[in-house]
Amino acid sequence: MADESISTANLCDRWGDELAIVELPLQRYGGRPAFAGPIATCKVFEDNALVRSTLEQPGQGRVLVVDGGGSLRRALVGDQLAALVTRNDWAGVVVYGAVRDTAQLADMDVGLFALGTHPRRGERRGEGARDLPVTFGGVRFVPGHYLYADGDGIVVSAFAFS
Repeated sequence: MADESISTANLCDRWGDELAIVELPLQRYGGRPAFAGPIATCKVFEDNALVRSTLEQPGQGRVLVVDGGGSLRRALVGDQLAALVTRNDWAGVVVYGAVRDTAQLADMDVGLFALGTHPRRGERRGEGARDLPVTFGGVRFVPGHYLYADGDGIVVSAFAFS
């Protein structure tokens, strides 16, 4: 597992162009201010069934990156799925889409960044794919690469820092 105490600003100062920096105004919604770990991915659209089934598996300190196509019409993560993050040892979740239950999320010890919020939950059709590279915010998220997130932003590296 990557060291979650490493600041993204310090990583950028030291490693500069070797890092990919997410160029989106993702907001922090969870109560954990920083998190880091190897990347796992889901690609879905307004359907959170695959997100749920992924978070129900052991996270082993990984960060789930959810490419929701940038849709803000349905939430892909809420308080129930965020509880799975902690219960199943996920380091955190980054959602290119919406979340909900923000008052509850703020009080939970979960690392969570997302594009925005929406009160309607995601569909439950089970459509989508996982464990494939996804791209948003100018960054290609590759399963097994490392993600570091804190109040300054989100950076991705092909290797872990300690």
